[in-house]
Amino acid sequence: MKLLFKGFKIFDGEDFISADSVLAEEGKIVKTGSGLDESGAEVIEGNGRLLTPGFVDLHAHFRDPGGEWNEDLQSGALAGAAGGFTTLVAMPNTKPAISEPALIEYVISHGAAAHASRILPAGCVSKGRAGKEICEMEKMTEAGAVFFTDDGAPIATSHLMRLALLYTGKKLPRVMEHPEEISLFQGGQVHEGRVSAMSGLKGIPGASEEIDVARGIALVRDTGGRIHFTHLSSAGAVELIRNAKRAGLDVTCDTTFHHLTLNENAVIASGYNSRFKVNPPLRSVNDQKALWEGLIDGTIDAIVTDHAPWHLDEKDEPFQEAPFGIASLECAAAVLLDYRARSYPEVPLQLIFKKMTSGPAALLPEKWQHLGRIKEGSPADLTVIDEARTKIVDCKTWKSKARCCPWEGTALTGWPVMTFVGGKKIWQDEEEI
Repeated sequence: MKLLFKGFKIFDGEDFISADSVLAEEGKIVKTGSGLDESGAEVIEGNGRLLTPGFVDLHAHFRDPGGEWNEDLQSGALAGAAGGFTTLVAMPNTKPAISEPALIEYVISHGAAAHASRILPAGCVSKGRAGKEICEMEKMTEAGAVFFTDDGAPIATSHLMRLALLYTGKKLPRVMEHPEEISLFQGGQVHEGRVSAMSGLKGIPGASEEIDVARGIALVRDTGGRIHFTHLSSAGAVELIRNAKRAGLDVTCDTTFHHLTLNENAVIASGYNSRFKVNPPLRSVNDQKALWEGLIDGTIDAIVTDHAPWHLDEKDEPFQEAPFGIASLECAAAVLLDYRARSYPEVPLQLIFKKMTSGPAALLPEKWQHLGRIKEGSPADLTVIDEARTKIVDCKTWKSKARCCPWEGTALTGWPVMTFVGGKKIWQDEEEI
């Protein structure tokens, strides 16, 4: 099947290009240019809208196996497609945890059954996420694991982290660390600062994140390995990683859509609504500013969702009783595009898109590093974005099983309207039909 995307403003994974059309055939991009031959092709008219590589999310939770009433791999894949994401990395903190090859295969096969976004599995660092015995990482890599992480918690001991870094080296997938010093986190509900002082809720200091980042950096320096820190939230952690990169260490990181667009003041303004309860917590205005600075100067490599779906009965509880997590796959891109247009218009749009496409793809194993780009031979994973589309976030219409979102009822401008994986349309906004 031939597809011609015609009349678009095209971002190729690095920058906007002069071409206005992309030709795809048999699931791959075969040509970019202007005035391309339409014969035998289905034409997708751009009318000046944006065409980008499909978004790549390195950090999402699907609760499958073991918590399918919150989200399963198929509903998660459909939700990702509706948010413009073509590739999603599933975190392994399920029940059972994804710590053996058969479970890696389970995630791949069950995700593929949705015929929607591609789901790639992260495997655990420790067996059962128990923090005691390292997993069989090579066998899990052969089965399809693309990261190793005990996400939901940090790697339990420095000894275990050191072993993981030595074992993965430069050949196996990266170690992804959830940066947290547990003794400073335990019992915490919100950022330690203005919001904890006003509410009386136990605070989680930025030092909790920074101590674990410092540990990981020290062990990378010791082993020559590489580490990726996920959902960065604090100014101190950004500075530690900035300095590690300057020292030539193989250290990378991401931050979330919600940490870029919300801060502790949103928790206060909401009246301590549990929809704003997330780990790491929404931090100070200064921390939020530091994340944007890290994005701009290249310290932060990728933007992720940390999509954390919960059933309404579990999430819609008093703040201190509710679980941590924000569900966001279907509105994350719109949240960021809208916020950037209002608050950081000086930040180039191509920088934002790079952190959602080629940036995260470059951190995956070599097999997948061709994702996130529009170039000859790349998969025709594509997202169409209407910068002028204004729509109200309505969780009741989501493909996700989650129904709790901080942006519920908010009008946002700039939405994905079509998503393609391997040249096949996997989602289209109803207003486009």
